[in-house]
Amino acid sequence: MKPSGPKPSGPNTNTNNAGTGAPRPPRGLKAGFKRPGVKENAHNINTDIRAREVRVVGEGIEPGVYPIDKALEMAAKAGLDLVEIAPNVDPPVCKVVDYGKFLYEQKKKAKEVKAKASKVVVKDIRFGPHTDDHDFNFKKNHAIKFLQDGCKVKAFVFFRGREIVFKEQGEILLLRFANELEEYGKAEQLPMLEGKKMLMVIAPKKK
Repeated sequence: MKPSGPKPSGPNTNTNNAGTGAPRPPRGLKAGFKRPGVKENAHNINTDIRAREVRVVGEGIEPGVYPIDKALEMAAKAGLDLVEIAPNVDPPVCKVVDYGKFLYEQKKKAKEVKAKASKVVVKDIRFGPHTDDHDFNFKKNHAIKFLQDGCKVKAFVFFRGREIVFKEQGEILLLRFANELEEYGKAEQLPMLEGKKMLMVIAPKKK
């Protein structure tokens, strides 16, 4: 008698290659395969540069416009790379530099810019349309300290219920506030009404 049970569907029944010693195929792209249209480098470098002549710059390099062969020769003699840093001008600008170091410096600068941008803090200063001089000056002194610390100040007048009829008074108050802070900061916009708030943003002056 033949053994009972389901028959194998084909010659390759063991998809896990268990016990066969055969390695599993690598996930993702095969080694040496490049996605169509995706460059390996972020810039054209060395023999990837297609222009016939380029403007060459770099430390210890005589700047000028050179045929691409001459520019590549200059980079090779310096033991460095020829990197196309401005491809959309005529002729393209290329820099003789260590490409790895060039990328590192670019990433470092990008991180510094991002860090500075993320450090911008916005402080709220709230007024009512009938704020008296004592309260106004108290809040102005707080705003001065915020601006000196490098923070932005979002000053706004909040209107409760029917106080919205005093929106003109709120605008005058905010303009006065910006005027008295002129030494420390600059208004990024004129007072603007948003719902029940009229607001303006004052940025610290660059040192």
